[in-house]
Amino acid sequence: MSAQANAGMQPVQFENPMGVDGFEFVEFAAPDPRLLHTLFPQLGFVAVAKHRNKAITLYRQGGCNFLVNEEPGSFAMDFAAQHGPCAAGFAIRFAKPAAWVREQALKNGAEAVGAKEASKAVDAPVIRGIGGCMLYLVDRYGAKGEIYDGAFEYLPGVERHPKGFGLTFIDHLTHNLHFGNMEKWASYYERLFNFREIRYFDIKGAKTGLVSKAMTAPDGMVRIPLNESSDPKSQINEYLDEYKGEGIQHIACFTENIYETVEAMRKAGVAFLDTPDTYYEVIDQRIPNHGEDVARMAKNRILIDADPETKKKLLLQIFTQNCIGPIFFEIIQRKGNLGFGEGNFQALFESIERDQMRRGVL
Repeated sequence: MSAQANAGMQPVQFENPMGVDGFEFVEFAAPDPRLLHTLFPQLGFVAVAKHRNKAITLYRQGGCNFLVNEEPGSFAMDFAAQHGPCAAGFAIRFAKPAAWVREQALKNGAEAVGAKEASKAVDAPVIRGIGGCMLYLVDRYGAKGEIYDGAFEYLPGVERHPKGFGLTFIDHLTHNLHFGNMEKWASYYERLFNFREIRYFDIKGAKTGLVSKAMTAPDGMVRIPLNESSDPKSQINEYLDEYKGEGIQHIACFTENIYETVEAMRKAGVAFLDTPDTYYEVIDQRIPNHGEDVARMAKNRILIDADPETKKKLLLQIFTQNCIGPIFFEIIQRKGNLGFGEGNFQALFESIERDQMRRGVL
């Protein structure tokens, strides 16, 4: 059973014509790749393999795979030249042949990458993803072998699947969109892979607001929330201005013990968003009998949420500060809760808004 299934991720609830089966990796690039080689070990990732012919490093922690692509003239480095430090691509796994998936996707309105497709990081079919990044379609993983086999050489003396700080899989990838493009991207994932909307949020802070539509694939493991805002000074539009376009806002990774994971990351130098003390003063009233160590939670500034019906299905989460251009990471632990921390959206939004005020954006 996969880590996602063990974590109680959402079972298949509707037809899965393409055989979507989880995230495989996220590909990163930066004008100065040393940023990434410094950051990922701070997050608990270990360099486990290098491409035999290209300047690409595979970082891994549990079942989370991050690629650092610094190959000159590659699609990824061109993407970084345009966007700065970036997520130049990501991969979705499929139980069906990837070439067939690509063929069907193109028939349903997907776009080909173009001439730079030849410089992709792994030998897998690709289509154009959010903001023009590469969306890889992977059909070799697990018992069928890895997409990295052959092209990548595992480093001697390094464990292939290091535990790191306890991250086990990529839980979701959130997209930031230009205002008015939410339906376009929701329809894109619906047409191509039969995604469905499972949550919709309308968040208002002291000065700005956003709307978010959470899309999920039929496998219940590939989740892509979509964000947009009509306010030119909102955190969404600040991202779009800095990133010079639409793209991945944050990458959420799952852990079985968020306290140990976050404490290890803090010790390694990772900076997280702050949360006001008042948040922790009302947890027991908001979520009675939660059973969590509030003092330890407050010390680490971890957020907690529960399902509105029973208040028993919990979710613990925390967000790093921006660390790859305007991109940040979420660390998440689910205790039966399949949401996105709806009860914390307001707290998170206001936390980021306070940071914008400190920096003089608002």
